[in-house]
Amino acid sequence: MTVAEKNLQAQLSGRDFLTLADYSKEEITYLLQLAKEIKQKKKQGEVYQPLKGKVLGLIFEKSSTRTRVSFEVGIYQLGGTGLFLSSKDIQIGRGEPISDTAKVLSGYLDGIMIRTFAQLDVEELAENASIPVINGLTDLYHPCQVLADLQTIEEVKGSLEDIKIAYIGDGNNMAHSLMLGAAKMGMHFSTAAPEGYLPDAAVVEKAKAIGGDSSEITITTDPIEAIKDADVVYTDVWASMGQESEQKAREKLFASYQVNAELLQHAKPDYTFMHCLPAHRGEEVTAEIIDGNHSVVFQEAENRLHAQKALMVALMG
Repeated sequence: MTVAEKNLQAQLSGRDFLTLADYSKEEITYLLQLAKEIKQKKKQGEVYQPLKGKVLGLIFEKSSTRTRVSFEVGIYQLGGTGLFLSSKDIQIGRGEPISDTAKVLSGYLDGIMIRTFAQLDVEELAENASIPVINGLTDLYHPCQVLADLQTIEEVKGSLEDIKIAYIGDGNNMAHSLMLGAAKMGMHFSTAAPEGYLPDAAVVEKAKAIGGDSSEITITTDPIEAIKDADVVYTDVWASMGQESEQKAREKLFASYQVNAELLQHAKPDYTFMHCLPAHRGEEVTAEIIDGNHSVVFQEAENRLHAQKALMVALMG
């Protein structure tokens, strides 16, 4: 490990991971390199357990497949233990103040991952905890997913430089975190959604301020404008968790935003298709695209494991 890497490791140790906006380009680059090394160790069958004896608490107020399995498997492979804590089973679900829960869990655990609704709840947990808190997803941000996405793009494209990501669909937590990740890494980002469903204006302004002259951020209602010459095309479900009652209405509003062969004619010929999953084939993306040769959705999903192992090693090691 170089002196610079040791310094970055020291900077990250004990930190929270609430949003990519809190991390520098150098820190994100370090995490991606660490994820690459950890993935390689696993492929070679090397036992790597720097978190032996450590315990990660996993608080879930939202259901999950990739987040739960990747964190539980990840901490186990790193030599530690993951403790699943459903909000229905702990006192936070019965009205205990978040601050009290944070202080109590800090005495038992070495880190907390929380997947919940409100970003403010994650921030309050982190403010009152004396151990690292990782945002596993909120309605505003999904930074763990984007860390894995950046790893995947780098693997497929060879570099993150001069890459344009086009996100087509609801301006949700994925759009927000992808935009911030692109801005941090000097990538270009464009997104298209109907009026009223574009990304949060405050997040857009934050991303533009972060990216400056090195990252072009485009917000539009025209999917063709957004996807033009894109290296990476990304989408997500039109109705996220908690929005199920809006499903039918959103299907009509987003019909012209489906990622299909016709729309993809405007992307670069060697575009890469990505989706955070779960996907609704025939809605936000056609089956021929998500299951086609340009799709890397399962490589992307696997990288949740490696990226999050890197995050746990950096913060809890």
